[in-house]
Amino acid sequence: MSAAIISVVKKIAIYILSDKEKRGKFLVIVGSIIAGVLGLMFLPVAVLSSMGNMEIEQPQIDKSLFNESAIMASMDSEQQAKIDEIQTAGQEIEIKMSEKNIREQTIKAQLIYFSYFESSPITDFEVYTNLFATAASDEILLDSIKANYGIEIPYEDFMRSYTLVMNSTINEYMFSDSTIKNCADLAAWAENAYISGWGYMNGFIGERNESDRIRYCDNAGLMLGYLNYDPTKKVFGSDYDTLVYTEQGGLDTMPEVAGVGLFDETNHGIYIGNGEVIYCSETVGYVTKDLVSNGNWTSWCTYESVNYSQEVQDKIDEIQNVEEESSDEKEDDVE
Repeated sequence: MSAAIISVVKKIAIYILSDKEKRGKFLVIVGSIIAGVLGLMFLPVAVLSSMGNMEIEQPQIDKSLFNESAIMASMDSEQQAKIDEIQTAGQEIEIKMSEKNIREQTIKAQLIYFSYFESSPITDFEVYTNLFATAASDEILLDSIKANYGIEIPYEDFMRSYTLVMNSTINEYMFSDSTIKNCADLAAWAENAYISGWGYMNGFIGERNESDRIRYCDNAGLMLGYLNYDPTKKVFGSDYDTLVYTEQGGLDTMPEVAGVGLFDETNHGIYIGNGEVIYCSETVGYVTKDLVSNGNWTSWCTYESVNYSQEVQDKIDEIQNVEEESSDEKEDDVE
């Protein structure tokens, strides 16, 4: 199945399920595709429930529908044209977001467009995607959309829908380099877990709990999840079951690099820049974000198997040189 069709399945769910006549037939198709390809069988239900409190029965999965031709054959010409329209718009949004170096917000831009712009379709997405590039917060973004397009989107409703959608999948657009585990993507992974509303559950590393269909991790699991996740295959492996880390120095020596770890003698967090840290808290019960200064963090650390920038390595070398010089001075004093 092509990536374009996989992508459009998530977006067309809202269109399909909003029509009672189409709902019964196409909920089965959409549910089958998502369950078989993305593991997102309940994504349409979650989105619609959050947006309209609709009561929808779970679809019965027909595995014979796991192919593109079966999907298209089940639709009439009007519905196929609608899919083409949605697919084209979704691809255009993805291209524009990539050009603006904000790929991680692609799902957000697509979700807003396909949820709220049905009666006001866009042919040129330059202005639309630029709103995402310039908005300092989601509140400002929604205000900008209202100012430019006259579409009012309640912040609470949007965040409820967005969180549910993000929790249902792993954002493929957040990775800057899926070929190597690196600190920039570790920071993006932590931010994605926070935005997606991952809960705390001992022994989890980002998988969904099938009983409530929510993603969970524990404190070390936030980092282990990144190490074990394969962005290409979109599955969690099991190569890493223990978080191996090295404390490098006190916070006064920490480089301003997103993706380095923070440690408080018990818990780990991921520094994401701008003085902020994300960590999974057993006490709070979910992945949370806070200012580093508000916590009890005592040191910064690096994690085994994560590639760090030259700036981090330079800082490590600097700390080691200072420690060696201090050690030499103490030996001289003893002599």
